[in-house]
Amino acid sequence: MTTLTTRQLFDAQAWSLLAFGKRSRTAHGFGWLDDDGNIDANRGVHLWITGRMTHCFVLGHLMGDPDCLILAQHGVARLLDGPLRDTTTGAWLSAVDIDGAPRPGPLVSYDHSFLILAAASALMAEVPRARELLDAALLTFERLWWDEDAGMVVDSRDRETLAVDPYRGANANMHTVEALLAAYSATRDPLHLHRATRISGRIAQEVVSHGFRLPEHFDSSWHAVLDYNRDRPTDAFRPYGSTVGHWLEWSRLMIQLRTACSAAGIGYDPLLDSIPQRMYRQALQDGWGADGHQGFVYTVDFYGRPVAHERMYWVLCEAIGAAETLKQATGDASYEHDIDIYATFAREFLIEAPGRWREELDAHNRPSATTWSGKPDIYHALQAMLIGRLPITPSFAEGLLATGAAPA
Repeated sequence: MTTLTTRQLFDAQAWSLLAFGKRSRTAHGFGWLDDDGNIDANRGVHLWITGRMTHCFVLGHLMGDPDCLILAQHGVARLLDGPLRDTTTGAWLSAVDIDGAPRPGPLVSYDHSFLILAAASALMAEVPRARELLDAALLTFERLWWDEDAGMVVDSRDRETLAVDPYRGANANMHTVEALLAAYSATRDPLHLHRATRISGRIAQEVVSHGFRLPEHFDSSWHAVLDYNRDRPTDAFRPYGSTVGHWLEWSRLMIQLRTACSAAGIGYDPLLDSIPQRMYRQALQDGWGADGHQGFVYTVDFYGRPVAHERMYWVLCEAIGAAETLKQATGDASYEHDIDIYATFAREFLIEAPGRWREELDAHNRPSATTWSGKPDIYHALQAMLIGRLPITPSFAEGLLATGAAPA
C-alpha cells in the first residue's frame, strides 16, 4: 500500500492547491498567477487556463469545498458570455487581454479541448448553464476541429479565414481524448468513445512504429516529422523530440478509455491493452534520472537520449496519475513504490509551500524558467493528488461522483 505519509501529503495538497488557485479569478475568466500567487496582468486571460481552472473548481465543489461552486459558475458564465467567445466565428479565442480585448493569433484545438472538459465536468456537477456550454462547445468541435477522414483533430485555424494550418499534433489529440472521455461521462453518447478510440488507435500505432517513443509532430497527411522544431528544444507546446510526460499521460488515458469501452461494449484497438504499461516503463527507462540526477527529463530524441533536461512539474504529476491507474488496472503493488518516490521528489524539489508547486526545475533540480514561469494553473497537480482515491472512470468528475472520495 502507498505509504500513509504519501497519502497524507496528497490529501493536504489537494485542498491547498484549490486554496491557491482561488486567487486566479479575473473579470473574464481565470488568470495566470505569478510565483507569488498574484495575477500576472501582462499574460492576459487564456482559454486553456480558464477551461482547466473551471474544471478544477468543479472538482473542488464535488470534493466539498464551499467556495468552489461560485468559481465554477463564474468560469461557465465567462466561457459562454465573455470575450473569449467569438460570436462572429462561433469559436473561442485562445486569449484576450486582462481587460477583455482580443489578442492576435490563430484558433487552437488544444485550447478548445479544455473548454469541452470544463463544460462536461460542470454538467456532471449540475453547474447552471453547463449543458448550454457543452452543447455549444461540441458544435464548434464538430464544425472546426474534428477531421472525420483522419479520425483526428486538426491543430489550428486562421482566425479570419478559418483556413487549416498544415501542422498536426499529438498533444491536441491527447487532450481531445481527455475531453471526449469527459463528454461521454456527462452525456453517455457513444460517439465520443468511438472518436476517442480512433484517435488512440492511431497514436498506439505510432508509438509501436517508433520504438515506443511517440512522435509529437506530423504533417497534414499524418506523416511524422521527426526533426520538427529541432532548433526549439524547450518549446512549451511543440518541443523537438518526444515528450516523456505525454507517454505517461497517454498511458493513463488509454486505460480510462479501454475501461469505458469495455463497460459500454465498444471495441478498441487491442494495443491499448498492452501499450500503457510499456509506455510507462519506457518513460522510466528514458526519462527518470537519465542524466544522472533525479527527475524526469522534458524530452528525448528517438534513440532515447535526453534533449531538454529541464524537469517540468506536470510530468511528475502525470507519472503519479499513470502509476496510480496502472496499479489499479493490474493489481501490481510495485507501482506503489514508484508513487512514493514521486511523492518524495515533489516534497523535496517541487512543493515550495502548501499548494504552490514550482513549474519547472533545471537539470540539477534548481528552480528554472527556461520554458515556463509563474504558476499558470493547478490542473495537473490537483488531478494527481486525487486520482489514487478514485475508481477508473472516464473522467475525474465521474470518479468523485461515484465514490464521494474527497481527501481527508
